[in-house]
Amino acid sequence: MARPQRENRPRDREREDSEIVDKLVGINRVAKVVKGGRRFGFAALVVVGDQRGRVGFGHGKAREVPEAIRKATDAAKRGMIRVPLREGRTLHHDVLGHYGAGQVILRSAGVGTGIIAGGPMRAVFECLGVHDVVAKSVGTQNPHNMIRATFEALKQIQSPRMVAQRRGKKVSDIVGKREEAPANAEAAAQAEAPAQAEAQE
Repeated sequence: MARPQRENRPRDREREDSEIVDKLVGINRVAKVVKGGRRFGFAALVVVGDQRGRVGFGHGKAREVPEAIRKATDAAKRGMIRVPLREGRTLHHDVLGHYGAGQVILRSAGVGTGIIAGGPMRAVFECLGVHDVVAKSVGTQNPHNMIRATFEALKQIQSPRMVAQRRGKKVSDIVGKREEAPANAEAAAQAEAPAQAEAQE
């Protein structure tokens, strides 16, 4: 009886790892007080992503910098989340994120806007694969809390397909309403313009 062939998981894992990019957000020297004095180590904060909608972050501590970065990278790969993107370049809608003292505002943007974000948030968007976004941190400047607040915001992102499935409607119904709102506002403004002109006369 022939044995079933094993799946080639290590090769698939290597291919997946090769597609993942990682960015070092910050590294701090930490100290542990022991009987003989202080033992110094390093704490690293890393963001990873496949630039196609998956992103994660992690932190690690070690006596040497490379080992701390490796631990942080492994932790980030284990905790990756998937974020739906609009046209593969921006967010579907504006969203607020909050974690501890960190507060962030993420807004979708038009083509050519670029990544308008600073510090740790820029690393998250670059790893995520977002090309156009406007982001602002209005809370703490602590990179750990900023990244956690950004991830809390990204977890709230929903695509029209997800909303339609939850409501039991078609995607065209959801997207149509989103596109009709600006058109209705513009039509109302044009209708008010002649009335205002007559009033001034």
